[in-house]
Parts: sequence; C-alpha cells; structure tokens
Amino acid sequence: MSTLRYSEPEVTPELVVEHGLSVEEFEKICEYLGRRPTFTELGVYSVMWSEHCSYKNSIAVLKTLPRSGSRLLVGAGEENAGLVDIGEGLACAFKIESHNHPSAVEPYQGAATGVGGIHRDIFTMGARPIAALNSLRFGSLDQSRVRYLLDGVVRGIADYGNSFGVPTVAGEICFDKSYEGNPLVNAMSVGVVRQGETASAVADGPGNPVLIVGASTGRDGIHGATFASEEISEESEARRPSVQVGDPFTEKLLLEASLEALKTGAVVGMQDMGAAGISCSSSEMSAKSGTGMRIDLDKVPLREEDMSAYEILLSESQERMLVVVTRGREKEVMDVYDKWDLNAVVIGEVNETGRVTYLRDGQVKADIPASSLVLGGGAPVYIREKQKPAYLEKTATMDLSPYMDAEDLQGTMVRLLESPNIASKRWVYEQYDHMVRTNTVAGPGPSDAGVVRIKGTGKALAMSTDCNGRYVYLNPRKGGQIAVAEAARNVVCSGAEPVAVTNCLNFGNPYKPEVYWTFSEAVGGMGDACRILNTPVTGGNVSFYNENPQGAIFPTPVIGMLGLMGDFEKDLTPAGFQDTGDEIIYVGASRSGIDASEYLAFIHGVTAGDAPDLDLEFEKTLQKAVLEAIRRGYIRSAHDLSDGGLAVALMEKAIFSGMGATISLELPGQSATEMLFSEAQSGILLSVSKDQRETVMDFMRDQGVPAHHLGTAGGDRLIIRDIADVSVREITAIYEKTLPEAVEQSQAL
Repeated sequence: MSTLRYSEPEVTPELVVEHGLSVEEFEKICEYLGRRPTFTELGVYSVMWSEHCSYKNSIAVLKTLPRSGSRLLVGAGEENAGLVDIGEGLACAFKIESHNHPSAVEPYQGAATGVGGIHRDIFTMGARPIAALNSLRFGSLDQSRVRYLLDGVVRGIADYGNSFGVPTVAGEICFDKSYEGNPLVNAMSVGVVRQGETASAVADGPGNPVLIVGASTGRDGIHGATFASEEISEESEARRPSVQVGDPFTEKLLLEASLEALKTGAVVGMQDMGAAGISCSSSEMSAKSGTGMRIDLDKVPLREEDMSAYEILLSESQERMLVVVTRGREKEVMDVYDKWDLNAVVIGEVNETGRVTYLRDGQVKADIPASSLVLGGGAPVYIREKQKPAYLEKTATMDLSPYMDAEDLQGTMVRLLESPNIASKRWVYEQYDHMVRTNTVAGPGPSDAGVVRIKGTGKALAMSTDCNGRYVYLNPRKGGQIAVAEAARNVVCSGAEPVAVTNCLNFGNPYKPEVYWTFSEAVGGMGDACRILNTPVTGGNVSFYNENPQGAIFPTPVIGMLGLMGDFEKDLTPAGFQDTGDEIIYVGASRSGIDASEYLAFIHGVTAGDAPDLDLEFEKTLQKAVLEAIRRGYIRSAHDLSDGGLAVALMEKAIFSGMGATISLELPGQSATEMLFSEAQSGILLSVSKDQRETVMDFMRDQGVPAHHLGTAGGDRLIIRDIADVSVREITAIYEKTLPEAVEQSQAL
C-alpha cells in the first residue's frame, strides 16, 4: 500500500468553472454535502453531472418518447441496454452509443474504444454479443484530414471488432461538410441471453463485497465524460489524454470470464466501467438499490504509480467492470477471473448508508450521497430555451424550379453513383469480419439490413442503423420521423418485423436555443413514428456539443432498429434482382418533389426545401403489406428507395445482382426528374417471378398500397425507357471506385 499523502488543491470558483459546473450547480453540491466539496468530490460531481452522464439537458425531452411495449422486458434506461423478448425463452439486449469527441482527436482509439464500450454494455447484462453495427459521419472527402479520420475510425472499428470476435453486419456512412471538424462515430451492439439469466446493475445486500475485475487502471480517459460534454476547438488536440486506449484481447477474456462468473450464481450485480469510471459504476449501482458503498482505492490494481483518488475515480481505462458478489462466495468469482488471467480484487463492500465513500491511503477523499450523483436522483434537470432557427425561413422558401428538369438524365444518374453517400462502402466493410461465429446470413453490402440467425432456432434478428441529417436539418420533426420509418423499412425489406429501437441523438450545443428547438422537434418526430409503427424506444445515448468553430453538425438522430424474423430460411429477402425474367414492381407513394435530395445536394450543391414527403399511416400500411407478401412467399427481392431515389435504387439492384433490367417507368403524374430522383418516402422496389406478378399487384391494391409494374429483370444492361441505357459492368465500376480512390489519394500525399 502506498504511504503517500495526497494533497489536494483548494476548491476555488475558477476550479469549479474548469470542471464545467455552474455557480448554481456548485451551490447545489454544497447543499447535498452540507459543506464545500473536496477536490476529489468536485471531480466526481463534474463527471457525473456532465451531459454525457446525467442527460441534464435532454432527459425531460427523452421522457416524451414511447418507452413501453409487449416485447420489452425492462423499461428504457433501467439497465445498461434495452431487453426485448424474442421468443423461445430468449431475449435480445441491444444499444447504440456515441464516441464522437474521442474519435475527432484520436480516430483509431476513439472508434476502437467506442466498440469495446458498447459490447461491455451488452455482456454486462449477461448477454453474449452476436452482432455489431455502426453509423459514421465525416466531412468532405476532398479534405485530407477527413480522409485521415475516415481511415483511422474504420481501422479502429475493424481491429477491435475483429479481434474481439463479433461480426460487424451492417451500418451506414455519410459525408457532408457540416461534419468537417466533428465526425460522428456511433457504435451498436446486439446480444442474446436466455430469459432469467440476465444480470442487473445493482448493489443489493449490505455486507456484500465489491470487486473490480478486468484490466488495471491508468490515467487514460480522465475527464472523458466531461470532454464529451463540450464543443470541439483548436485546444481539443491537447485533450488526447482524455481518449481511452482499448485492448480487444483483454475484452474477449473479460467477456468469457464475466459470462462464466454469472453462471456461478454468486454475482449480485454487475456494471461496465465506461464513462466516469469507478465513480459512475459505484454511485449508479448504489443509487439503484438504495444502498451505499465504501471503496478503498488503495486496493485498485494500477498500472501507473502515485495515482491520486481523483485520478483513480475518474479514470476511464477500458475493459473493467464493477461486480457485487454474495458475501462468502467472492472466491468463486475471483477464481473464475483468475482462470482467465484477469484482475479480480475486493475493493470495498455494500453498506446501508446510501453514500459512496472513497478512501485513498487510509483517508476519506470523498463521501457523497449516491442518489445526488445520478439521473433521476439529485442530478440537475433543465429545459432550455427554444427558438426556431432563422435559416429555415430561407431554406423552406428557396425556389427549386431551376432544378426540376435535369438536362442529361442518364449522365445525372451515373454521376450520382460517384456521390460518397451513395457509392459502394466495400472499402469499409471488407475491413470488418462479418462472418465470425458463422451466424451471419445477410451481411453488409447488397442487403437492406444485417441479419444474424439465432442458434438453436429457426429465427433470426435483422438490424439497421439509419438517419439522414440533411432531412433533419431542413425539417427536424419530419426528419426524426423519417429516420425511424426508413430504419424500419430496411428491416422489413430483409423479411423481418420491426420490434424496437435504440437511438443515438447527435446534436450541437443545447444552450443555443436553435439547437434545443431542433433537438426537441426531432425527438418529437421520432416519437410520432415509433408510436405508429409500434417500435418502442428501449434506450440509447445523447451526444450534445457536436460543434466546432465553424458551426454545428447537421442534427443527426441515428436510429438503431431491431427486427425479428420467424423463419429466416423462408423469409430472408435479398436486395438485388434474382432471376432473368423476374418482374419488377414499384409499391408505395407517388414519386414527387426533389426537396432535400442527394440529386440537389451532390449535382447542384443545394441543400434546401422541405424534408421529403412522408405519411406515417401509409408507411405502416406499406410495411405491413410488404412483410405479409414476403411471408406468403410472393417476393424474390426487396429494396427500399432512399438516397438518390428510384434511379439509384434501380442501379443498386442491378449492381448487387450483376443483372440488368428493362424498365418502362410508367409512374403517373410527375416529371422524369422527380420520378427518378425524388426521395419521397414509403417506396419499395420488388421483384417477383412472372407467375406471381398479378397476384402481388392485386394483393397490394387490396391492402391499400399502389403498385406499378415497371419492367423485367435480365441482360447485362439497365435500360430505362428512352432515358438511359447503361452497362451494368460500367456502372458497377463507377459505384465501386469512389472511396478507394479517395483513400489512395490520401495515402499518396
């Protein structure tokens, strides 16, 4: 044991400001403690009351989301992740979180530890992770720093995920100059657990020992939660010590050891040590149980000498967990972790005080009411000032008529394939192992959703991440609705029923009234869609302060959608054409308007208009009809219309299958430009066998869904009336080249 005496600085007004706390918050801390806080206590409150941990500026809005449903086994926010009943005595745990700020200053480790942290949230609940997804946003690929960030983030995700041994099966990557100085890195994990074998983040039973397990504690990640709760600036590079360093091989050992420890029956509660480290896990577990903890920090395994209580408590070193064990059975649990060559040390015990007390070198360094630190307890809750952004007046009234009739439709179609938002992401997803564990039945690329079978059953889970930040920028409420609707549509097109969502809400500074209005409207839109589509919110993450000196990002509420497939061998539906002679049918809403489209943004450099049209009730009708048609065996392929509209969806179906088509394009009422490039919602391209054509057309009309026969699959060219006649091989080459050429350009510099 160290014999050092750690002197702490006096808590001054300047120090309070440095810790991101307001005068009012400091006064509230003094009220809770009945005195001025020590330096260590100030640090603990600083991280626990940061936006990243407390959701102080967002929780009031989040509570308006639908958070209950027949399949939900725990309420939103009750555990480390959402838990959904998937039948046959099994449950699915899933969640998405951000690691934006760390990835902006250290892309490789920032992304890698984001992957590690979200997997720990899943196996902390006793579930084995079976799939990973991500949602990434970067600035323009013309910028060398953007290419550096892209390369680092993708390698970080790939190296950690591949080494950990969980397949990355789906995701999305978008590029826009609004993300130039502030990339978004959102990671999602999906796991499966038998009902009744889940673990909870509780600290029940006074007298029960508290163990820290996993890796040793260092100085990496100190104040990471606070760093994630402030805007990125030129000084952010100096904050690299706030970025954690991950070790996927240790995490793999921690996964296996933790699942084995849970099987002993000796574990009372378990929580991942992510943001805010020991201070967070100990206080949250205590507050949830109405108990307290006394923690001796001298016993924490350290990898650096002379660490103070402040540093140990706030460290966000990776691959660590806090575990409460039944008294007298601690050796059983410690032996399991020892077998896997991991630390497992008793550092304290549960008590009845309701306080978390931390000692270092025999001295009490902090003594805090646990409930005062946490969300739903004493952490502050704010409703900020709201104001509709002035820019919306300009974008909503901009005259788009000069762009309504493209002069060269074929050239415009082909050029859209060069948009980084549409072009193939093969360069990215081929770095990910999406077949490890051999359960992936539809991986990234030519599929609208990732699909993973559930061993021992005929079922599968389908999953998707989705959001178009441009839509939310132009109409926050409708953009929030579309994010949910499109994520659900992706899952339906794969053959699965959407059942629940998790979300990662990426916005700017909530103290700016325009940002807070946008946030509130977007969350309202998400709630609208979730209620109508019956996909309750299981939890997620809020990431504010995504700004840099040039401005805020596009508001980006990413949706992680979970779907359930009852019989994947029968219902699994690919995106590309299947056989020569198959009939191509468009089902859904009219193709009208070019507002907010990739056509406008990429071809003309214009971001304006409204978000695309969406009727949520019709969207529900469409999804129900398509899913029923798939289950009846009518459908051979399905692909939803999104970025680039009908033109891109047709080209993608051809590219995915290597098969062309002849299209008559007999859709009524719109100009050819709108028909081809509108991103109006609620549209799906189907292909069916020739003898099922009339059956499907009649079925859709009976369900209240317009259906239009467009043409026939076959050949090696995509021919669209008198508009386009292109070689599938040539458009495939264009589609595949954009990202690799951008990366090669970066490497040549």
